[in-house]
Amino acid sequence: MITTRQRGFTFWALQGPGWLLLIWLMYAQGISAFCYELGVAMGTQEPAEKITEVGAAFWYGFALGDLLTYIPILCVGLIGHLRGKHWGRIALAAAMGITVYWPVVSLAALVDARDAAGWNVSSEMSYWVVCLLIEAWGALGLWFILRESQQDNER
Repeated sequence: MITTRQRGFTFWALQGPGWLLLIWLMYAQGISAFCYELGVAMGTQEPAEKITEVGAAFWYGFALGDLLTYIPILCVGLIGHLRGKHWGRIALAAAMGITVYWPVVSLAALVDARDAAGWNVSSEMSYWVVCLLIEAWGALGLWFILRESQQDNER
């Protein structure tokens, strides 16, 4: 079913940041999933010398998980939502769930590892800013998708 709704603020609040996030994920996480050291050289990942081997394995796990699940689900969701497809809304809602979840895990790990031996992240501020912005967008995105669905049911 194709929705013929007008594309208002909520539509573009999902689509605009969604495509930017997708591009960033492909660059920052997708490349790092193939070669973590390349991600370090590009400045998108922390070196093991700053976060320990376990920390690097943790961030690599996120990169691989993003490549195999998050990036494809977000991409399919954005395309389907753009085309007004019901399956697109479902996939985008799934991606929004991931979007809400992973910043919490990342920030919890960052805080809990502060006093760990070998953990020397130079500045946490960038993590807090990026993760909180992404978390907020994901939560709002879920709410926007719910509202879209409710509006379609009323029609």
